[in-house]
Amino acid sequence: MTCSYHNPNKSSMLITNNLSMSSWKDKVANKRLTCRNAIPMAWKVPQEILANLKTPLETSKNNIIELQLIRRSGVLTEDELNITESYDVEQLLDALASGRLTSVDVVTAYSKRAAVSQQLVNCLTETYFDKAIERAKQLDELRSQGSIVGPLHGLPISLKDSFQVKSSQATLGVVSYLDHISQKNSSLVDMLLSLGAVIYVKTNVPQTLATVDTDNNIFGRTLNPWNTKLGAGGSSGGEGALVALHGSPLGVGTDVGGSIRIPSLCCGTYSFKPTASRIPYGGQKSCSQAGMDFILPSAGPLGHDVKSLEVFMKSVIKAGPAVFDSSAINVPWRSLPTMVKPMLRIGSLPEDPRFPLHPPVQRVFSEAIRKLQAEGHIVVPLPESECHVSNATETAWKLFGIDDTAYKHVQAGEEALVPSVLYTHALANNLDYKFIPDLSKLDRLSQLAVLRTKRAVIVEAWREIWVRNNLDLVISPSAQSTAVEHDRFGLPAYTTLTNVLDYPSCTIPFLRVDEGDVSKSFQKKPGQTAPEYKPEDVIGAPTSIQVFTMSMKDEECLQFAGIVDQCLQSKV
Repeated sequence: MTCSYHNPNKSSMLITNNLSMSSWKDKVANKRLTCRNAIPMAWKVPQEILANLKTPLETSKNNIIELQLIRRSGVLTEDELNITESYDVEQLLDALASGRLTSVDVVTAYSKRAAVSQQLVNCLTETYFDKAIERAKQLDELRSQGSIVGPLHGLPISLKDSFQVKSSQATLGVVSYLDHISQKNSSLVDMLLSLGAVIYVKTNVPQTLATVDTDNNIFGRTLNPWNTKLGAGGSSGGEGALVALHGSPLGVGTDVGGSIRIPSLCCGTYSFKPTASRIPYGGQKSCSQAGMDFILPSAGPLGHDVKSLEVFMKSVIKAGPAVFDSSAINVPWRSLPTMVKPMLRIGSLPEDPRFPLHPPVQRVFSEAIRKLQAEGHIVVPLPESECHVSNATETAWKLFGIDDTAYKHVQAGEEALVPSVLYTHALANNLDYKFIPDLSKLDRLSQLAVLRTKRAVIVEAWREIWVRNNLDLVISPSAQSTAVEHDRFGLPAYTTLTNVLDYPSCTIPFLRVDEGDVSKSFQKKPGQTAPEYKPEDVIGAPTSIQVFTMSMKDEECLQFAGIVDQCLQSKV
């Protein structure tokens, strides 16, 4: 979610001209054909494998992961399956640097797996398979001569569609952007190439990035690998699905309200939203008016473990992001001493009464706290009245609402708004605003002044929480729910909080919805906002927790996340 919102229920947004409808659909058809043709015939999934899926996919329960459809497709060799399933990022980099694995082998394996993933869950936008393999050959040649380009030498990395790669497209799921070709790379793309990485795919996003469900009129809907009836999250939903299917060892998304962490929750991956501007954000394709980024977005990684997130952060920051991007903070990576017997003081974020938690989330969060206490960590319950979860949500959506440029881009393409955008922004428009006063009679500058003042109240309240409780970190739910049915995720209150605060946040997968959750009821009360709870639909869905620290303590956040993760995986 990295664009603004406004009232989408405008007659000007409705398409009534059949010729216009035909025009934009023709553009979309041509783009989809180009994407299909970019997958080599040898990488196509046999129809007999696809026949294992119940249809329609988006209204039927299909567990792509447990069905092992990638392995059964026969597209990848045993060696390629081993590369994509048995190596973590550190092991891949070590094998690439030593020559035990070639970059060609690794990039080919992940390219094939990404292509298969695309055919199963529709997670890709742009593909660079031929160019990626050619770059891998060059990197292998350099290594054979004793030269390593950088700490990410030979590693394939996937990118969210909003990153620009020269001579390709970054549409943001907006038809009017199909006429745009990127003239240069985003700053982070240049950085990753300088560090030796190989860019091989970009991944799907929601229309305008302005919702946490991934669907648009160009590429269609990304499905959840654990259950195709559920959403993959957004706006980095394609990344979440691709990483979950091991079609990428390390992906990069963006986040201004939960757009890295919600897909991570929905798809069962690890992820990290850094402090804004620690990772270069320059050169992103945007659907907002320049200068309207009142909550700064962050770029950050999705991966298979905490260590892979740290590898990404450490590699990029140690390379000096400010050299590549004038908006990046010129603060070096800090190496922290190893905590031999860590005992952390952990604040426990309470349930906000306006954004109640679904039963599986309550259970998993309680179990996480129990495990942490059993390991000797001190858990400090924080007062709900001081944590401002709902107040931060109000503030964020009013800030997003100052800019309606995204809708003008949709209108320019003469396309319809997708259901999740309509649904999410209707929720935001109809929210019972208690913390934010009526701004309707104020001009935009005066509105901004009020909202900045309200945001400062929240930031100051949290400074007092850290100091008064002498906290190392805070643990919280990642969201009110697990993945839910398509187009109905709603407002991501528990992630938006740390965007308003500009705190680094890490999502850690932990447990899954089980049969015991089915018997537990959930009813919204007046004034509450939550997705509908359908326990039969979400059995087996991934669950997770979120941990966060104060701004600029990214290094501590990752170190503590590793400690928490180890504790959660233990048998205490």
